[in-house]
Amino acid sequence: MKERLQKIISSSGYASRRAGEELIRAGRVTVNGNVASLGDMADPDTDIVAVDGVSLTAVSRRTYIMLNKPRGYVTTMSDEKGRKCVAELVRDVGARVYPVGRLDMYSEGLLIMTDDGDFANRLMHPSGVESKTYHAYISGECSDEALRLLRSPLVIDGYKISPAKVTVLSRDPNGALLEICIHEGRNRQIRKMCEAAGIKLIRLRRVAEANFVLGSLKTGHWRHLTREELQVFFENQTE
Repeated sequence: MKERLQKIISSSGYASRRAGEELIRAGRVTVNGNVASLGDMADPDTDIVAVDGVSLTAVSRRTYIMLNKPRGYVTTMSDEKGRKCVAELVRDVGARVYPVGRLDMYSEGLLIMTDDGDFANRLMHPSGVESKTYHAYISGECSDEALRLLRSPLVIDGYKISPAKVTVLSRDPNGALLEICIHEGRNRQIRKMCEAAGIKLIRLRRVAEANFVLGSLKTGHWRHLTREELQVFFENQTE
């Protein structure tokens, strides 16, 4: 049965109907290889509808999951040193998924995994559009000067990073809990930021990336990203 293209796009989870209309107007949608126009219809069961050359059927068959990575696991699918890998935690996914970006061995929290290379590239794009939010557990004093340094454009490994958004969530006599939001993902960036600011970091947990939020997902467990989460992500990509 033929349907409006924007409805087909929305049903695939790629983008909302409004964003789908914008994709059509921009000439980024094709039906059976032909550039579509707003108002065109297609049969999702027999026609090949694609956005930027990627079939929506292929997108709907992809796998997107969120893993709450525990400490002590490396973000690889295998390890020559015999260390525990995140692959061990997602054996029951039913698809061969790969990590999008990395969390170092001693960091924990949200890790997106997928078999969709285009989605992975969008999430990791060096433009720094997508934010990453961490909870950093600090031991000892966290002075105002240290916080000022954390929020400044520090030079890490010879590269000047963009200023981070740092919020103090709580303090106690033994330390503090900070929320740190960055738009880059340089190797061990937050650990090096804390070192440069003279702060002793004892635990680091990623709690959000782009519009994906870890929430109450248990450590070592995974879940599929929802259609709504993917729709919001792809819609933001088109704005």
